[in-house]
Parts: sequence; structure tokens; C-alpha cells
Amino acid sequence: MQEIVKNFTLIHIDAPGQEEGAAAYPAGYQYPSMETISEMIPAVLQFFNFRTVIGVGVGAGAYILARFALTNPDAVEGLVLINIDTNARGWIDWAAQKLSSVTSSLTEQILCHLFSQEELSSSTDLVQSYRERISKAPNLSNMELLWKSYNSRRDLIFDRNSAFKCPVMLVVGDHAPYEDAAVECNSKMDPTTTSFLKMADAGGLPQLTQPAKLTEAFKYFIQGMGYMASSCMTRLSRSRTTSLSSSYSMDGSRSRSRTLSQGSQGGQMPPSPSQTMEVSC
Repeated sequence: MQEIVKNFTLIHIDAPGQEEGAAAYPAGYQYPSMETISEMIPAVLQFFNFRTVIGVGVGAGAYILARFALTNPDAVEGLVLINIDTNARGWIDWAAQKLSSVTSSLTEQILCHLFSQEELSSSTDLVQSYRERISKAPNLSNMELLWKSYNSRRDLIFDRNSAFKCPVMLVVGDHAPYEDAAVECNSKMDPTTTSFLKMADAGGLPQLTQPAKLTEAFKYFIQGMGYMASSCMTRLSRSRTTSLSSSYSMDGSRSRSRTLSQGSQGGQMPPSPSQTMEVSC
């Protein structure tokens, strides 16, 4: 990603209580809904004095950014949504979740959200690493609040006539837990501004299992928006890797804010490209 990030300034936004060293919320704390968290983003952008962003989100983060983009279309230049599920949980899913909460630990529930059944059965190094990180997380109680909030999400209402006003790249791994949800989301998108990338041999977290191929697709997406025009492109491997379709009508010559997920000191000019900052809502 170095070739890409050196051209932008990045902000990483943690959901409330998920930042490193976060104190545990008291018993009975009412954790914000997914909708409420998405409504926090404009204040973050205003604090850092940014007009627009290119949003990159995974899972719950993808849902939050998608909701933000639907309600604030002028603030979003593009979206990369990995493993997105735009639907609320149905009764069957709700019942299954209730049963799982009784029979499985929180760690195992989250692992089933992150990884494919094949990865879990094989107990890959990545799965074991995440199992240890989650089970030993000092803010596990806060993580549980976020988990419950995500499982209580509402439907994102949109269709091809009232979808996102910016280019969108949907990404999902083959056999990932949210493969069907991503396919359904793609069916409701405007095909002229949407890329759908279904990655073979990627599992539940393609950004970790296939980083080079995903980075190449991301660069292609950025170039389609008019950025990094001078950057050389290698051919995106088609062999068992992608199901990628897109066509862009964005004006590449239009002046744009240089943001991916951005940050600066409040009241000052944005930092130079390639600076990374973290923000907690």
C-alpha cells in the first residue's frame, strides 16, 4: 500500500471504546447504535477540516461508512466496502445468534463472523492469532457491546435509483461468511459506478490473506477516480481471483481533496500526504 498511501493522508477511526487502552464501560452502559456511530463521522471530519474522504471499511466499519455515505453524499468521494452486510438480522439469524450466545463464547462468535468455515476447521495461523488476540483483549466487554450493536443493525434502504452517489468497490472472499450478503448488495448498486471484487482463496479477510491482489484492485479503483494517473499498473490477475466489473464516468481532471481517511490538528492545515493519525469517537 505504500505507493498509494504516500499520496494521501489517513485517519483511522475506532468505534467507541475499541481504541487501544480504552477503559471498560460501566455495567448498564447504553452503547450507541450503528446509525449513531455513523452520525459521529461528520464531527470528526469537521474537527480535522476535511471536506471529503474516500472511505475504507470492513464488516461493521463497512456498514457504518455506507450509512454515512447515504446520508452525507457530498462528503464521500469513493467507498471500498469489504464484507458488507446491508441487511438487518432476520428472525432466523436472530434465533441462531441467541443460541450461539448460549453455546459459544464471545470469541468464537466473533471468529465465525470473521472467517470462513474452512478456515475455522483448518485452524489456520491467522485464526489462532485472532482467537488469542480477542480472548485476551483488555476491553473485551466493550467489544461485546459493539458486537451486540452490530447484530442489532437496521436495513440500509437503497436501490439502483437511489444508491450511492460515488464510486464503490465491494470486496468479499470466496466462501466468506458474508459472501451472499455482498452479492445481494451488489445487485442493488448502480453498475456504472460499482466494482465487485470476489477473491478466490481469500477466506473471510481478503485484506490479510490476499493483500497484494487487493492493493492492486484498490489502485485501479483510485485511478478510475482520477488519482495517481502517472502510477504504473500491472495487470490484475484474472485466474481464479476476481469477478470484477466496473465503468466509471468520473471527471479525472476535477480538483479533489487528497484524502483517504484523513487527519490533521484541529484548526490547522491538513498534514502532508502519507501522515497517519488515529481518532477515537
